Amino acid sequence: MTRWVLPALLAAGLGTLRAQEAKPQTPPDQKQDELKRQRPKPPAGGKEEVPPEEDKSLTVKEYSFNPLQAQHEVDVGNFYFKEKKYRSAAGRFREATKWNDGFAEAWLRLGEAEEKLKDKPSAKEAYTKYLALAKDAKNAAEVRKRLDKLK
Repeated sequence: MTRWVLPALLAAGLGTLRAQEAKPQTPPDQKQDELKRQRPKPPAGGKEEVPPEEDKSLTVKEYSFNPLQAQHEVDVGNFYFKEKKYRSAAGRFREATKWNDGFAEAWLRLGEAEEKLKDKPSAKEAYTKYLALAKDAKNAAEVRKRLDKLK
């Protein structure tokens, strides 16, 4: 039985090859014309609909008021700050300010991290926002001195 299986498979394979050879080949410019005709037309409004992004890391993050998430970001930022990883700490403090714009501690810590990174404009902005939120804080005089040093 196995004697005639291999020749039968070869014959079947050659038959499909001959069928493919018999098809006429279309020139490349005709193929492009066919592809253009097959493309879907844009909607009447002129704007194409963009499909949702599959990779969740590339989507734009939407922030809403979430004080618990802001406190978590500050806690993690404090850990990074103690480890002298100032860029990571600044990123966490910046995230905290996005979750809760009125969180004075996050603005203060962001200013300190930016100052360590020698980014004076960002540090000034953060300290100014902190002083606007916590006018009568215990360390307001110290922060004002830091702010004057940055100018």
